Amino acid sequence: MTTISRLIVETLAAAGVERIWGVTGDSLNSFGDALRHNGKIAFMHVRHEEAGAFAAGADAAVTGRLAVCAGSCGPGNLHLINGLYDCYRNRVPVLAIASHIPSTEIGLGYFQETHPTQLFAECSDFCELVTKPEQMPGVLHRALRTAISGNTVSVVVLPGDVSLLPFEGAIPPFAPPAQPRIVPAQDQLDQAARLLNASDRITILAGSGTAGAHDAVVALADVLKAPIVHALRGKEHMEWDNPFDVGMTGLIGFSSGYHAIRDCDTLLMLGTDFPYRHFYPEHAQVIQVDRIGGQLGKRINLTLGIQADVAEFADAIPPLLRPGRDAAFLEKARKHYTHARRDLDELATPRKHGEPLHPQFVSRMVDAIADDDAIFTVDVGTPTIWAARYLKTNGKRRLLGSFNHGSMANAMPQALGAQAAYPGRQVISMSGDGGLSMLFGDLITAVQLKLPIKILVLNNGTLGFVEMEQKAAGYLPENVGLENPDFARVATAIGLMGIRVESSEDLEGALRQAFAHDGPALVDVVSNRQELSMPPAIGIEQAKGFALYSLDAILNGRGDELLQLGRSNLFR
Repeated sequence: MTTISRLIVETLAAAGVERIWGVTGDSLNSFGDALRHNGKIAFMHVRHEEAGAFAAGADAAVTGRLAVCAGSCGPGNLHLINGLYDCYRNRVPVLAIASHIPSTEIGLGYFQETHPTQLFAECSDFCELVTKPEQMPGVLHRALRTAISGNTVSVVVLPGDVSLLPFEGAIPPFAPPAQPRIVPAQDQLDQAARLLNASDRITILAGSGTAGAHDAVVALADVLKAPIVHALRGKEHMEWDNPFDVGMTGLIGFSSGYHAIRDCDTLLMLGTDFPYRHFYPEHAQVIQVDRIGGQLGKRINLTLGIQADVAEFADAIPPLLRPGRDAAFLEKARKHYTHARRDLDELATPRKHGEPLHPQFVSRMVDAIADDDAIFTVDVGTPTIWAARYLKTNGKRRLLGSFNHGSMANAMPQALGAQAAYPGRQVISMSGDGGLSMLFGDLITAVQLKLPIKILVLNNGTLGFVEMEQKAAGYLPENVGLENPDFARVATAIGLMGIRVESSEDLEGALRQAFAHDGPALVDVVSNRQELSMPPAIGIEQAKGFALYSLDAILNGRGDELLQLGRSNLFR
């Protein structure tokens, strides 16, 4: 007999799904039984559904294919929500199976009752409840097409009793949709060319929408003599083999990227949804190109918005542009970037024996030792800062994080998903101590599923980015300290290789040993708590706030913090 559960599993297998991430439960039992009968899809049993959703998102991000996660009724599928928000905002194709209470009990305050169609509505583009076999496979096919064609999240809510109902007839085949090419309209190309031809100082801001368009965008920058500033999610696509790249902008960016945007007379935004309004130019004209029409003009008023693929735009417009441009603006931006890069590299130095390590030095060492095609996942906060500034991309490496949703605890479970998708590639999680400990239980998943991820823990004993935010606002740091265990010993007890590093001279050997290990490994690096990561431009409010913090620290008997801050950042 073909049940609804078996129909779902057979359809997913035919669509090429190889893994489903989640935690089983009674309302998912028939689904688990269908997986066992099918035998083609592995159930990736995690310890927390949130980790399963993060893992599914990374699985989809590195493969470009549909990934699936599942949670049982009530609290089980509720735990998926944060990870699904991350998938939704990262625009990756994910299907969530949200199991539900018995259909006859819905609306009666039953044990574990929630309303999943309401709860998941904001983190998905499709969310429907199945109550009768006649809805299938139509609901499932629509969910799959929405997720794949829109690079988004779909949710199918399935009561446990409905999953057992019989489906009559043959299972209809599912044909995955192909992504269309979106070509810019000729009149918009002509208008963009007129604007660009009348400009002398053009800067390109490149985001994740430049994926697959590297060569075309670099060639366009050459014609325009335009510096390229990459957004964080554009780093892996545009930073490498790019003589026009002048770094990032934003809170964790470079001063060179900041000034290249602020000083231009035309900003050409390519495939980016960069969110921080105060980093945009005040008086420049702005042209934005994005395949998603709803992104156009969302952050800044536009002179021209063009709905198109970046590659199609970048290929089509060069013949319309005037040749022989002056490169003075570009050269000024390049020179600024050279100085900014030198200043950052000078911070990546070892410290004296026994002193907590500079995270810049740690990140640069990871970059030097990691494989050319390594996949990096980074936690929100200071790990993202150091990864953005010191990990080098090359067109083969990948860089994943919760860059739009900004959730803690993302890096380690994302590493699980990436490693399952590519068993033969090196996957490195650059985790913060706060982020790792939030979903600490899923270290066991790496052991149980035999996923040889490598975890680098920047153990500075604080929620570092939050502490810096408090200081910049003039507050004394409160409720940010972390009483951490020896993470290496805990990892060893769980079944990973665990190594603790307390001195700079021990770092390289520890990393090489961990990276060479044939199973999961964790390197616990005691890093400097009082490390400044300055934004590219310091506003008057930040300067005022830091001055107030300094005064407050002295008046409250915490002047030793200022001394440690000075020793760590001024006398290196």
